[in-house]
Amino acid sequence: MAPKPDPKRRVVADNRSARYHYAIEDTLEAGISLTGTEVKSLRNGKATIGEAYAGPSGSDLMLFNAYIPEYLEANRFNHDTKRPRRLLLHRRQIDKLLGATQRQGYTVVPLKIYFNESGRAKVELGLGKGKQAHDKRESVKERDWQRDKARLMRDKG
Repeated sequence: MAPKPDPKRRVVADNRSARYHYAIEDTLEAGISLTGTEVKSLRNGKATIGEAYAGPSGSDLMLFNAYIPEYLEANRFNHDTKRPRRLLLHRRQIDKLLGATQRQGYTVVPLKIYFNESGRAKVELGLGKGKQAHDKRESVKERDWQRDKARLMRDKG
């Protein structure tokens, strides 16, 4: 059974393949700097972060390659769909993430974009290492076993 959605958070975009490709060790919530048409387009729920990643740009942490489609009613005041977007974090958090990516070979991957209870757009970031092919096979095997185990328990009642 899928977990119940959190009523305080309305998920707009979910990067489901991130946990398959990366071993996520730490998660972090970050704000995201958006224009007005980007927020309206996000509220329509059409964003994609499957190919997105976070990385340094100067002294800031930016979200690259996230696709937020144009807001159709905006006409000529629209935004660029794949522009880099600034992530809003404390300096200490930025330094921690950048240090991990430069020294230890970690990657900062966006896991979800959602609106919190006060209506602000947030990004859930994951700090993880890339998995090898044998690790991915192990993940698939574990997931299949959990599904079969749940099926057996349900059938035995």
